[in-house]
Amino acid sequence: MHSKRLIVTALLMMAAAPAWAHAGGGHTSDFAAGFIHPLHGPDHVLAMVTLGLLASLLGGRALWAVPASFVAMMLAGGSLGLAGIPVPAVEFGILASIVVLGAIVAWGRSLPVGLAMALAGLFAVFHGHAHGSEMPLQASAATYALGFALASASLHGLGIAAGMAALGFPRMVRLAGAAAALAGVALAVS
Repeated sequence: MHSKRLIVTALLMMAAAPAWAHAGGGHTSDFAAGFIHPLHGPDHVLAMVTLGLLASLLGGRALWAVPASFVAMMLAGGSLGLAGIPVPAVEFGILASIVVLGAIVAWGRSLPVGLAMALAGLFAVFHGHAHGSEMPLQASAATYALGFALASASLHGLGIAAGMAALGFPRMVRLAGAAAALAGVALAVS
């Protein structure tokens, strides 16, 4: 019963939009701006939590290797965005990450860890580019990047925790993957 509540809570958190009491104006630290940025849109939250679910399904070294691959390549993509180097189809890549990762989790089959890492890394470039290209003008790139990297890793951890809590309920995890994939399609259509 506790596992079901944790999964439902994680799904609701993925679907909820944050309420910001002080929208716009004011100064936020570079780290805080970076940390908050990935939490602003459901696209990044859905992808990160779903990546954590995938890592939990794979288990073993995938628990750290898949998220680490994502964070490393997201920082590389962020560097491209900061430098103003274009990456084609960034929004499509972000939305595709939600649909593909959700579909893989819904499928419920194991992937080789190396393939999961490569897929995570590919999608991470798009997410990172979006974060890097939207950095506030006066922000320090290093502390801003540290913020968005830690926020993403935290969301991976949420997905891993939900997946691990639901080990006895594989159907719930697969349902969460299907819900994420459908949400990605809905975001693409809207």
